[in-house]
Amino acid sequence: QVELVESGGGSVQAGGSLRLSCVVSGRPRSSYDIGWFRQAPGKEREFVARIRWNGGITAYGDSVKGRFTISRDNGKNTVNLQMNSLKPEDTAVYYCAARIAQNRPYEYWGQGTQVTVSS
Repeated sequence: QVELVESGGGSVQAGGSLRLSCVVSGRPRSSYDIGWFRQAPGKEREFVARIRWNGGITAYGDSVKGRFTISRDNGKNTVNLQMNSLKPEDTAVYYCAARIAQNRPYEYWGQGTQVTVSS
């Protein structure tokens, strides 16, 4: 079992940048995926990015490719999401999540952090 705590949200103007962090506590296994999701008011939850705990294999949602970068800080058990060229449509609550393997659902979730991008 793992626990996830997000930080780094805030307000920024369009074109700006923010970096979100997710501290992963517990004993994540090498097969774990750590993902970022977001949910805007009135919209379904959307996949943003994920990274494999052991090898750093990454994947991104189409709407953020080329603008967001997910990475892992091994020494701090932290997964970061660097968000550049932010757009108003990136406004949402961002959640960090974990799953124990690629074929399993995400079952561990953080509390979320708000990102607001103004035009």
